[in-house]
Amino acid sequence: MIPVEVAYALPDEQKIIALNVHEGTTVHEAVVLSRMNEYFSDIDPDKDPVGIFGKAVKDPHSTELRAGDRVEIYRPLLADPKEIRARKAAEKAAKAKAEA
Repeated sequence: MIPVEVAYALPDEQKIIALNVHEGTTVHEAVVLSRMNEYFSDIDPDKDPVGIFGKAVKDPHSTELRAGDRVEIYRPLLADPKEIRARKAAEKAAKAKAEA
């Protein structure tokens, strides 16, 4: 058995579940075993993107875990970070122009 964690976070709440799984357990299997969707009903283990320590996993059904891995279940972003940065830069430029 190897120790792993499965994590999910909302802006105001997070949960990390520690598991001991058999060698060869996949990322998807760990998400299902964690039963995280019982705590957060919006989680869909078959569709939600996942990663290990912040690095996206392209095929969670075949990616096997190693001891100490932390599986992260990702939620959809409310806003695109690139759009937010561009909007802030435009606002800053407009403010500088108005002050000049």
